[in-house]
Amino acid sequence: QVQLVESGGGLMQAGGSLRLSCAASGDTFSTYYMGWFRQGPGEDRDYVAYISGSGAHTIYADSVKGRFVISRDNAKSTLYLQMNSLKPEDTAVYYCAARGPASYKYDFWGQGTQVTVSS
Repeated sequence: QVQLVESGGGLMQAGGSLRLSCAASGDTFSTYYMGWFRQGPGEDRDYVAYISGSGAHTIYADSVKGRFVISRDNAKSTLYLQMNSLKPEDTAVYYCAARGPASYKYDFWGQGTQVTVSS
């Protein structure tokens, strides 16, 4: 199992940048595929970005491609999401999640961190 704690959310004007962090503890971090998800007001939770255990492979939702960068530091057991050129529609609670190598779904979730982008 792995425990996840997000940080770095806050209030930002449109066009600004924020970096979210997700600190992991428990099992070996590098064995987990990691993802960022978000849930806006009145919306379902949506996938934002994914990164493989080594960090070599990443995938992004079209809505954030070219603006957000997912990365990880396995030595620090930490996942990051660099968010640039923020838009009001990026306003959401952001969650990090972990999927074990033998699992087909994300089994472990953080508590979420609020990101609010003002116009």
